[in-house]
Amino acid sequence: MEKINWGIIGCGDVTELKSGPAFNKVPQSALIAVMRRDAAKAEDYARRHQVPKWYTDAYELINDPEINAIYVATPPSTHEAYTLAAIKAGKPVYVEKPMAGDYGAAYRMAEAATAANSKLVVAHYRREQQRFKKVKQLLAEKAIGEVRLVRLELAKIPLTAEEMADPKTAWRIDPATAGGGLFHDLSPHQLDLMYYFFGDVAKVNGLASNQGGFYAADDMVVANILFKSGVVFNGTWCFNAGQAADYCEIQGTKGKISFTVFSTDSITVEREGKTETLTFDPLMHVQQPMIEAVVRYFLDKGPNPDSGYEGAEVMRLIETSVAR
Repeated sequence: MEKINWGIIGCGDVTELKSGPAFNKVPQSALIAVMRRDAAKAEDYARRHQVPKWYTDAYELINDPEINAIYVATPPSTHEAYTLAAIKAGKPVYVEKPMAGDYGAAYRMAEAATAANSKLVVAHYRREQQRFKKVKQLLAEKAIGEVRLVRLELAKIPLTAEEMADPKTAWRIDPATAGGGLFHDLSPHQLDLMYYFFGDVAKVNGLASNQGGFYAADDMVVANILFKSGVVFNGTWCFNAGQAADYCEIQGTKGKISFTVFSTDSITVEREGKTETLTFDPLMHVQQPMIEAVVRYFLDKGPNPDSGYEGAEVMRLIETSVAR
């Protein structure tokens, strides 16, 4: 392939700004078709984003001979079916997070790509953002010495009745569609960063409960991970809190690195009695750096930025954290 001609399955909110426009801004990449079951919404998206073609049937899009790569941006419950269909059609896949509804589905997707000698990338896009690449660089340089402990907290106030009734939000708290609740929706970004920073996992455990009773899914999760490197991670997710929080702190033998995952564009490094704040320009399209890496990989010009097996491992961490 000399150019990646993309088809998007599921042109919903995530594709409006975070990802969709970036496919036309990356060299050797173009968005040529989108699919949504609602014909009016599919046509509207295509018109507003100057996309040449639109579909209401995902399998018609997958089998369009002009399309040579598929971006699956539907809710997680359909990721496996669409990914397997694209692989069967001989087309590489970029699939949204969470990778699937459960670990089993994610692993089957990774295995199918391997068996077919096809390419599969998971959209843990923060890996390619400069802010988090800088954190990884600092860790590799041992800027804070040997890492001992990571503490992460994410807290959000409960969704309102109006938000829960809105289809754009409702699916995210429906275990049948999302695989779980807001933990399954948001923690992949955070847990994948930990995996990206610290490597293979030796042990993981957790506890989960539905404290507030606002949702069908758990709204309180605590996870503990021991990485093979010796780093210990403790994370807390509360979706029935009275006050919001977004914080991650990496403690080393000579200092610490602090940052938010969702709220800011800076990191703070404390070492040798000095505090330094590094600020990064906000991105118009937060997935664009990842899409650039995916295009390079699909064109055989770079490595896989986040393989199916890596995505499946993140799903395993999620499932184990909430296992009863």
